[in-house]
Amino acid sequence: MTHEVLGIIWFVLVGVLLAGYAVFDGFDLGVGTLLPFLGKSAEDKEVMRRSVGPVWDGNEVWLLTGGGALFAAFPAVYATVFSGFYLALMLVLFALIFRAVSFEFHAHDPAWGGVWDWAFTIGSALPSLLFGVAVGNIALGVPLATDGEFAGNFFTLLGIHNGFNPFQLVIGVLGLSMILVQGASWLAVKSEGDLYKRTVAMRSTLAWAFTALVVVATAVTALFAKNVFANVTGSIVGWVFVALLVVSIAWGRLSMNGGKDLSAWYAISLSAVSLVGIWAASIFPNLVPSLGPGAPLTIASTMSSQLTLTVMLIIAAIGVPLVLFYIFLVYRVFAGKVRLDSEGY
Repeated sequence: MTHEVLGIIWFVLVGVLLAGYAVFDGFDLGVGTLLPFLGKSAEDKEVMRRSVGPVWDGNEVWLLTGGGALFAAFPAVYATVFSGFYLALMLVLFALIFRAVSFEFHAHDPAWGGVWDWAFTIGSALPSLLFGVAVGNIALGVPLATDGEFAGNFFTLLGIHNGFNPFQLVIGVLGLSMILVQGASWLAVKSEGDLYKRTVAMRSTLAWAFTALVVVATAVTALFAKNVFANVTGSIVGWVFVALLVVSIAWGRLSMNGGKDLSAWYAISLSAVSLVGIWAASIFPNLVPSLGPGAPLTIASTMSSQLTLTVMLIIAAIGVPLVLFYIFLVYRVFAGKVRLDSEGY
């Protein structure tokens, strides 16, 4: 297998890992964000926590694996992205730490229960928004110096670079809306009673908002990110993922109207995969497009040695099936509705 083919394979594999993160951690971030809006009692909030409790830390492995794969396969990209997005990534890191701590402390520190509830909510919402903004930045391109280093600042990441561009923030809000629909869809699968009724009503509203934001994001992309729009519409792969996004939205609406909760969750999960695929198609064969003056960071210019990529591929061929089997086993064991009794979880 040639070095160039290995580079493309690892571009696809990193995309698959990020899509896995968007699907599996997306819904538990959504449940956390919705906690104060759907949890009207201590029992409701406990059901919401338990709906993601057995799986949330395993879901984050997708992000860690994706970051590790990026570091090993494309080290120059890892260095540029993590140094350029340093402040935003520190905010994400602190948010995820507070979110994890809140899981443990809310049960053992009832006097500060309200504080840990908000730590759970903010720790879930902030990463969702910032991940979306980061995706928007990489799709549009970032200012790179001639040595490949990030030449902007925090305000650049918010779209303030030679004037204001709303594209990054719109993509951030789109990402946040996506995880909210995912969270509501998952909670509909896991809840009963009044909590279920409120969840189903909010899921429908959020799904319409997500659909509207997809339309808004498409218009903003065509007007303010013409390179992104051209790359997607000029690519067969881009059109495939656009078609999957449209199908998944229609499938989700039909499933919600028919009361098919698990089918609705599958549909919104396909939407998440489709958005990651559209993003990948918009940047290929780059990994970090450049707004100048430096050259973009491409697959060919940043990939590791052929030996490194080959060894990583062998490890992935062994490890990925084991991870998928573990995920299947965990979700099978904890399938069904959450019930706060001796036979529930």
